[in-house]
Amino acid sequence: MHELLGQTKALQIAISAAMQRIGIESLLTQKQTLDEAMTASDFWQDTQKAQDIVKQQAKLERRTQPWLVLSRDVDDLVTLIELDDKTMEPDLVEQYTQLQELFDKLKDVLKYAGPYDDRDAIVSIYAGAGGTDAQDWAQMLMRMYVRWAETNGYSIKTLEESLGDEAGIKSVTMEISGQFAYAKLRGEHGVHRLVRLSPFNSAASRETSFAKIDVLPKIEQSDDITLDEKDLRIDVYRSGGHGGQSVNTTDSAVRVTHLPTGIAVAIQNERSQIQNKETALTILRSRLIQLQLEQHKDKVSELKGPSSANEFGSQIRNYVLHPYKQVKDLRTGYETSDPEKVLDGGLNPFIDAYLNHTLGDTESKPS
Repeated sequence: MHELLGQTKALQIAISAAMQRIGIESLLTQKQTLDEAMTASDFWQDTQKAQDIVKQQAKLERRTQPWLVLSRDVDDLVTLIELDDKTMEPDLVEQYTQLQELFDKLKDVLKYAGPYDDRDAIVSIYAGAGGTDAQDWAQMLMRMYVRWAETNGYSIKTLEESLGDEAGIKSVTMEISGQFAYAKLRGEHGVHRLVRLSPFNSAASRETSFAKIDVLPKIEQSDDITLDEKDLRIDVYRSGGHGGQSVNTTDSAVRVTHLPTGIAVAIQNERSQIQNKETALTILRSRLIQLQLEQHKDKVSELKGPSSANEFGSQIRNYVLHPYKQVKDLRTGYETSDPEKVLDGGLNPFIDAYLNHTLGDTESKPS
């Protein structure tokens, strides 16, 4: 029984450390705040806000409850073992084994311990150097993320799209929603490089194209980041109809510029000016949060404008279709010789490799 007690106490310590890592106290405080809000008599007066709160509360419930139950059960097991009843030993060993197995499964959640990892993701794709080839490459990446989302049960919504001059897209912004969407996709943030035989010139020469991916956590709540009205310039202009036609145009397009950083967000997909403004502000908050994470600043006023080269030498992943076939992530070293599968949405091995890579980095650092 002494050995079993030592193993169970070690498990108890490991669970406590894991709960601290995911910020269990903060999550429970957030959940309690939402629980209290849901008991208000006027809670359902604003249906959209109420639905958002219910969704967030359920998300917090799913994230915290398994850990609370596991911690309680291990505490109870320690108490039973300390009774030193030899007749109970086989049952106690079986309980310990089951709890250890459950902990091993829950440990996967430690990959999603970032402050915004449980948020939906806002994914923007920008064609870089390479002209029409790059714009086609940007559209290939858009299809890759759409296929990944569909295959893995995530919902996807296009917020803004700018078509290419001849083919492809110049840029697109999408919202991908589902459990740990931002955590799963944040490793896609960076420059993606394609090498292939160009389908856009008669010589079919080998071309290198670049596209930049921005992945942001969706930030809707004002308490995550405070925007000062005097730091914003809001411009309203005439939005174009579908396909750039003059029909169905309205004065509903909105551009919001954050003057201190120079970040500008333009949205025109919705017919309502109010909806476009809210979407633009959500993306702006998300971009400022991303800057805070990158620049380690506590205040928005301390942030500098983003800068990231969309060219050779800055890429995070290479996709080679000619003269050989390979997709290789330059951060984790993970690679595959089946680029068609990756471009059809088969991103999970790259996502898992990145999450394991960052988890290893975090665990190797002193606290």
